[in-house]
Amino acid sequence: MIGKLQGVVDYTGDGFVILMTGGVGYKVFTPEYLTPKSTVSLWIETVVREDSIRLFGFSTISSQNLFNQLTGVSGVGPKVALAIMGTIKTDTLISAIATGDAKTIATAPGVGKKMAEKIILELKNKIGGASFEFNTLDSSTGSALPDLLSALESLGYRRLDIIDMAQKLVSENPNADVAKLVPMALKEISGNK
Repeated sequence: MIGKLQGVVDYTGDGFVILMTGGVGYKVFTPEYLTPKSTVSLWIETVVREDSIRLFGFSTISSQNLFNQLTGVSGVGPKVALAIMGTIKTDTLISAIATGDAKTIATAPGVGKKMAEKIILELKNKIGGASFEFNTLDSSTGSALPDLLSALESLGYRRLDIIDMAQKLVSENPNADVAKLVPMALKEISGNK
């Protein structure tokens, strides 16, 4: 069993890299963007099926643990888990699961509302354990987040473009309601352009 590979990225393809290690090129599927000719170290998860053996690589053990948690959800295979992790930042994904934000999870290709809700249902109590090293919003801090996201989406902003900023505003202003948070968010957005 391969646990970790260190080598030079020889080639990058659609969702995978060829990682040269000791004269051998390993095809490693990864949600991360890796620069060709860079030296990287990846934690490896080996998935064995009847017709294939595939290697999945992650820069942190926490990302590998998240991948394993996602693939443990019935109906979520390695391809869907990689699509989720490649679309949504890890800390954003953890926060979305913790706060029950199915809309954010459903932005990943191949993930609908029902699958997003299933992921939340099966993983909500599992995240935050020792295997995850991310700060997630607790329920009291995240109470205004869904309303803030809905308000900004109704103004035409994409959820993936605004979620990090919205989470930051809610956590920095835990007692503010949506009426106060929306102008702050719009100011933040206009300052970033």
